[in-house]
Amino acid sequence: MNLTDKLIVLADAAKYDVSCASSGAPKRSSRSRDGLGATNGAGICHSFTPDGRCVSLLKILLTNFCLYDCQYCVNRRSSDVPRARFTPEEVVRLTLDFYRRNFVSGLFLSSGIIRSADYTMEQLVRVARLLRTEHGFRGYIHLKTIPDAAPELIAEAGLYADRLSVNIELPTEAGLTQLAPEKSGQTIRRAMGRIRLGVEESDAEPRAPRFAPAGQSTQMIVGADATDDFTILGSAQRLYGAYGLKRVYYSAFSPIPQSPRSVPLSAPPLLREHRLYQADFLMRGYGFRAGELLSAPGNLALDIDPKLAWALRHRDQFPVDLNRAEASTIARVPGIGVRNAKRLVQLRQIRRIRWDDLVRLRCSMSTLKPFIAVQDYRPGLGEAASETLRHALTATPATQLALW
Repeated sequence: MNLTDKLIVLADAAKYDVSCASSGAPKRSSRSRDGLGATNGAGICHSFTPDGRCVSLLKILLTNFCLYDCQYCVNRRSSDVPRARFTPEEVVRLTLDFYRRNFVSGLFLSSGIIRSADYTMEQLVRVARLLRTEHGFRGYIHLKTIPDAAPELIAEAGLYADRLSVNIELPTEAGLTQLAPEKSGQTIRRAMGRIRLGVEESDAEPRAPRFAPAGQSTQMIVGADATDDFTILGSAQRLYGAYGLKRVYYSAFSPIPQSPRSVPLSAPPLLREHRLYQADFLMRGYGFRAGELLSAPGNLALDIDPKLAWALRHRDQFPVDLNRAEASTIARVPGIGVRNAKRLVQLRQIRRIRWDDLVRLRCSMSTLKPFIAVQDYRPGLGEAASETLRHALTATPATQLALW
């Protein structure tokens, strides 16, 4: 099989892994130095698909051969799909060629498990080592870590890669046992712990070599089993707290050819994945807890975003007086983000905030109107009930246009 045919197979096989954004990489450039590439300025430029997937990296598998038979994976051992395998040298060649043509800004490399976890991890590390040491590549590298690999291999990977990731795969141990019995949640979490320890030790010692400076991430598959959003968000919250993850990515399950009966025959709504990303952002950027966004088992509403849904359930906390409230409280108002909350706090040190100030900040006026009070506006005492207000705010939901 020639290199182009391998690329077609292994790029397509990598599309199900969404944890590939290159945010958080340290500034690094080859300008006025030996080597090739950069992660600052124009070196990292993201392009995103409508559902949030980053496509600016060369995203491939080293191989889609795999010893495991995970029921949700198109590359599982029992799957009848075309197989291919790159050598480390071929991946290096492709990365450099694509970078020089300005097609990509870095490399995202994962792999099926061949021979053993250690052998596979050695091959992944070899790619990063060749790029860094022999070719002076200074662009972005993200390596998918094999949880069962030896600790010294994970440690070496962190010396060459900007980011490491270990996929948690499914939110619960029961789901993993059901659909991927050859994998262990305990082993996955142990690998995450080693990466966190490596990052912390590197940060604590200024003279130590940088270890995965862009941190680590993980991915959960949504809709492959019956796990609800309440459990998914709770699991994500624990992962952020225990392992210092930069991101948890959510991938809506995609039915695969000749799917086993243990997985659904249809995909979950893509909007469910979108709502999980919105809720995750509220936890990371706004200080929300998972239990605030969903206080009982179940899924996030699809017809309304999680922040607005929370506000409608907590009408007793509104209206928020923008001339008195703290920035963290203002940021919880639907239609106002963290940046505008800080701007409003700065503005009121000069004068009282008025309705026109919100218009100039381009806040979502129709959304925030029932939830705020300013110098020249306050919602009336007869403001509509939450259900009526919800209907009014979601009466004409935006729809994504199809290309065909």
